[in-house]
Amino acid sequence: MMYEFHEQRPDGRVRTGDLAAKLGVKPASATEMVQRLAARGFLEYVPYKGAKLTSAGLVHGQQMKRRHRLAEVLLDLLPYEGNPHETACRLEHAIDDDLEVALSTMLSGLTTDPSGRPIPEPSERIQARLAEIATIEPVRSVKASGRYIVRLLLLPGQVTQWLAEQDIGIKSVLILENGTWSTEANMELHLDPSWMNGILVEQVRP
Repeated sequence: MMYEFHEQRPDGRVRTGDLAAKLGVKPASATEMVQRLAARGFLEYVPYKGAKLTSAGLVHGQQMKRRHRLAEVLLDLLPYEGNPHETACRLEHAIDDDLEVALSTMLSGLTTDPSGRPIPEPSERIQARLAEIATIEPVRSVKASGRYIVRLLLLPGQVTQWLAEQDIGIKSVLILENGTWSTEANMELHLDPSWMNGILVEQVRP
């Protein structure tokens, strides 16, 4: 939550009353949380003036918010009917570096969550690992003409079945030319816009 306040006012302090209202807790509880985080070096707290993130707190807050929003994007791709925000709040604590790398690779072309909020940049540690991995991205994000191999399908069963009838599945090659997708057999594809985030591809290098 402190990171969300930071996104709105990077240099501002957050009063515990505002934090309590946002979290839906009593001001005394918010003050206790702030003092605890300050003791761990994540916040700089001045009584009666409020708190702001330290450099360590900013790194940690950015990491947690990134994992939360990656989780919301993942849930949006699945046929999930629960509360995505509440579920993402739980998932963000279960995502470790390995899973963040996997999600970042799978969702590399996306820069915002389903609500349009920006997904924070990965930490330097995660960036270093991502630099060693081939990029896959949803077809919605692909701009450059070329040949792409299908790496992942996050789509309802009836859609993947229809694609299979068009000989499109994992490891199939799709071609993008002048903004139009086609198969290796030169069959032009008319993809439903709702599928565009669920078909993830990797560019075939010459």
